[in-house]
Amino acid sequence: MAERKRKIVNDPVYGFITIDHPLIFTLISHPYYQRLRRIHQMALAHLVYPGAMHTRFHHSMGAYHLMCCALSELKGKGVDITEEEEVAAKMAILLHDIGHGPYSHALENGIIEGVSHEEISQWLMEELNREMDGALTLTIEIFNGRYHKTFLHQLVSSQLDVDRMDYLNRDSFYTGVSEGVISYDRIIKMLTVHRGELMVEEKGIYSIEKFIIARRLMYWQVYLHKTVLSAENLLVKILRRAKELALQGVSLFASPALQYFLYHNITAANFEQEPSCLQQFCLLDDYDIMGAIKVWTQHPDKVLSLLCKWLIDRNLFKCILNSEAFDMESIQLLKQKVQREYGISGADLDYFVFTGTACLSTYNMNNEKINILFKDGTVKDISSIDNPLISHTLAIPVKKFYICHPKI
Repeated sequence: MAERKRKIVNDPVYGFITIDHPLIFTLISHPYYQRLRRIHQMALAHLVYPGAMHTRFHHSMGAYHLMCCALSELKGKGVDITEEEEVAAKMAILLHDIGHGPYSHALENGIIEGVSHEEISQWLMEELNREMDGALTLTIEIFNGRYHKTFLHQLVSSQLDVDRMDYLNRDSFYTGVSEGVISYDRIIKMLTVHRGELMVEEKGIYSIEKFIIARRLMYWQVYLHKTVLSAENLLVKILRRAKELALQGVSLFASPALQYFLYHNITAANFEQEPSCLQQFCLLDDYDIMGAIKVWTQHPDKVLSLLCKWLIDRNLFKCILNSEAFDMESIQLLKQKVQREYGISGADLDYFVFTGTACLSTYNMNNEKINILFKDGTVKDISSIDNPLISHTLAIPVKKFYICHPKI
């Protein structure tokens, strides 16, 4: 029998991560997966938290490590998991972010209309499955929640999945925001399977409550921080302007892959019908976008060059959060100021003054709930235990309105 390839990766968060199955090694070595090294996990959050330079590759490897730990724990408790299921679940978590474009959601909002990273993940998995002679068939079943052992899908995607566990832990590590630190090792030790569903033993209640609160704090303090919102909206506006100019036939510097998406109206149908579309997408990463933006700072189009200069120099929009929507009068007032200051007029003002909403549901009671298994065999949702910290108020989505405009 051929010797198994065994690799170890030194991760700053967990220490050594082991890759010890040939299929997993093949998957990680694939160019589609290696592309994740060139995509920041937290997009432009490093403009606020300079340490947040880690990538989607880091995160996927971390989630894979936690999946290995969780499966090992469950098997130790007598849960029936075959080797094939184990490998398939590990590959499912490795692939959960495969469809992310440059700077995560900026591409979805700026250049490609109506195509989500989840859909692209599905197409890439199907493509990889063909290349790997059907080796990902079970992985895709688990990923989509079609496999009869529900707990395997819940480990990949639920309100207590290893994806969330890793990104909270990793993002708090790299940003230095300690509020996101969770007892991931204790949570994994408390996992169990009851009637085919993933649950948490009674003694893990407080660790789960801390996990949910940590997620809420990380969202408002990091992911939805007003300066992060400002930077990411600025990037979206740049890409939209570039796309608008490209479709008018204006010449723009761009890598071949970026050129493809700028100069064509790309929809879901293109991805489904043209194999070249998916190939082009896999050639795109953060470097294409930032390389183009650096050159566009010199572009004759005033709107594009101004927005690009501001992003490159970190001269970001002022972003104001509010509990109520902004009235048209204050929006118009700001637009008039921009018009006087920069000589921008008409529809172009929408690139400089705009509103949006930031929304977060801390605990979604309609989604797959986090169930607690008590010693007497009863099962309760985390929000309905006695004296719950995760009460019904945390299940109400919090919505904040924001307005972005130049500092004038």
